[in-house]
Amino acid sequence: MAVLPVLAYPDPRLQRVSAPVECFDDDLRKFVGDLTETMYAGPGGVGIAAPQVDRLQRIVLVDVRPKLGEDCHGLMVLVNPELVAWEGMAVGREGCMSVPDFTGNVIRAEKIQIQARDVQGRDHFYECEGFEARAVQHEMDHLDGLLFLDRLVSRKTDLFRRKKYQPREP
Repeated sequence: MAVLPVLAYPDPRLQRVSAPVECFDDDLRKFVGDLTETMYAGPGGVGIAAPQVDRLQRIVLVDVRPKLGEDCHGLMVLVNPELVAWEGMAVGREGCMSVPDFTGNVIRAEKIQIQARDVQGRDHFYECEGFEARAVQHEMDHLDGLLFLDRLVSRKTDLFRRKKYQPREP
């Protein structure tokens, strides 16, 4: 497995819309392995989407255990994810591996239901809430060429310079 280079804002490739995955093969599984390693290598990374490493496929990874412990789904590999239901709205602070210098306040649904496939092509259904729901929505935005910057409550009052992360202990 390998850590892949992550595109950084304002790279215009981050604004492209991704295509659905149609082939569930060894290449997909290898890529998801590399994407997983890339997510865990990033400081504070709890999610990543394929477009962030310049692969225009509808693939999202989310693992909020570093923030929530075991009170979540663990590592979710979401291939061709679709948001099927949502409820409630809340403002929360978000950051992004592709926007390393800033965080911002974004309005997101508090509870969501999504369906997606795994790397074998099997269907899965997830119900997420709170921080996990926020992370999934954030990563799914990348599939449509959106960054959290596009969803800020206000660019004047809701964009903040990020604190510098300390590297994770091995």
